Amino acid sequence: MRNLRRQAVRDHLIRYGGDSFPHLFRSASGTIVVDDTGRAVLDFTSGQMCATIGHNHPAIKEAIRKSADTAMHMFSGMIPEAVADLAIKLAEWVPEPLSKSLMVNTGSESNEAALRIAKLATGGYEVVALGGSWHGTTGASAAASFASDRRGYGPKVPGNHAIPEPNAYRCPIEHCRDHCDMTCMKVGLKMFDMASDGAPAAVIAEPIISAGGVIVPPKGYFTALAEACRSRGMLLIFDEAQTAFGRIGHRFAATQLGVTPDIMTVSKTLGGGLPLAATITSDPIEDVAHQRGFSFYTSHVSDPLPAMAGLAVLQTIERDGLVERAKEMGTYLEQALSGLQQRYEVIGDVRGQGLLLGVELVKDRESREPFHTLGARTTERCFELGLSMNIRRRTERGSVWRIAPPLTVSRAEIDRGVTILDQALRESLDSLAGETS
Repeated sequence: MRNLRRQAVRDHLIRYGGDSFPHLFRSASGTIVVDDTGRAVLDFTSGQMCATIGHNHPAIKEAIRKSADTAMHMFSGMIPEAVADLAIKLAEWVPEPLSKSLMVNTGSESNEAALRIAKLATGGYEVVALGGSWHGTTGASAAASFASDRRGYGPKVPGNHAIPEPNAYRCPIEHCRDHCDMTCMKVGLKMFDMASDGAPAAVIAEPIISAGGVIVPPKGYFTALAEACRSRGMLLIFDEAQTAFGRIGHRFAATQLGVTPDIMTVSKTLGGGLPLAATITSDPIEDVAHQRGFSFYTSHVSDPLPAMAGLAVLQTIERDGLVERAKEMGTYLEQALSGLQQRYEVIGDVRGQGLLLGVELVKDRESREPFHTLGARTTERCFELGLSMNIRRRTERGSVWRIAPPLTVSRAEIDRGVTILDQALRESLDSLAGETS
């Protein structure tokens, strides 16, 4: 049966890009996934960042059982009690004046809704995003994504502009080194102003640019960006798909930064493994959008099943103190990775916050030339040894591991993961050296 299923993957599934593995997978629990040979693998991706509180958490399973006994889906115009409960809980979590939520399924959807609201509320249509950004694969969200996957699909939604990302380690405008003075933003906004048709609507940004290489903008960056939005009559959208609900050791990046966006989108870290996302804004912005005819009437808007799961995620984070735990475990993991950096010249940079960390691989620290071969080989060897993580930005602009275990990860699991990474790096470097000798 195992071989038949593997053959079915080759014969009957459309390949959708990204990392692929030689085996199928059977089960998942906590930080562990099990493949079809029965081998356990430590998951330092949190299941594409979605298993915030670990795979198959008991609270999520109980929420699913409760939904099965009450309702899993309803007519889109009917608001389930679970959705109202989740809206109350989200309003308690988010910074003021954010208070109104739209419950959808994916990060792409939440960003589509955010951009539609921004365009209606401002009357404009031009959107600015950061280089290296990833906001989704649907129309407007894909047009505002600049990390990858832009080629071959024809024209994008009109009105989208990119400004260089604030990457101090690998400055996109070749201006800074190790300290970003935000010239990238100033130049990018000047270019936007020159290209603008006079219909600005929004700036959309990840507070930590995750798919673009786990880039943490410098202090003051988003304060300045918010002011740039105000001066142009644009709304600021924070895409907190990967930074919300404790992932970085804070409730949100917005609360840590002291900058509240006009619209916030949340997704991956909310559903506990189920497809759930939300678009959150203030009363005045929601009212203007509503008066101008805002519509996002989809088949699975306000579904009760994922809403129950989202409520269980937030209650578990609160009950178990997982925001503080993410800060503590993130510090422990970052120190361990920095220890590897001291031993391996090929680790050029360790960065990130909480349990969202990036490790950049270089051929040497002076030139900072990306070491793509080592990244690919070590990632493969890590998986063979029982550790799953993924590599980001396989381009001339960096080769970066994104390491993001669940908020429930233990010190022992971190120690095991770092030990595997150490062994995989050592063996991969020895192998490459043998090939060139």
